[in-house]
Amino acid sequence: MSVRMPSNFGRASAPESGLDVLGHEILAEKAAALGRAGQKVEETLARLHDNADDASRPRLLKEAAAAVHAYFIQRELCGLRKHDAVIREYNIPRAVLVRLGAA
Repeated sequence: MSVRMPSNFGRASAPESGLDVLGHEILAEKAAALGRAGQKVEETLARLHDNADDASRPRLLKEAAAAVHAYFIQRELCGLRKHDAVIREYNIPRAVLVRLGAA
């Protein structure tokens, strides 16, 4: 009985290319989740800004802090560790950052 080398020897095998496809799908989902989290930050901060003097401000602050916290976590899952530029870009109020433990 003789043994032959596989025809795809030296090239990516099926499991490797399957993992590569899965890796791309995971990266795409991370990016999409980051976009959704950023959109939620924009929406909650807009509601907070529009109702700055309203009696619902504590609730809006809590919602904004939760959205920003989720966004920061999603950024870190994507490998983005520094949030300074994002804080400036979204103009996140200090009251929201204080609720996250940042000063």
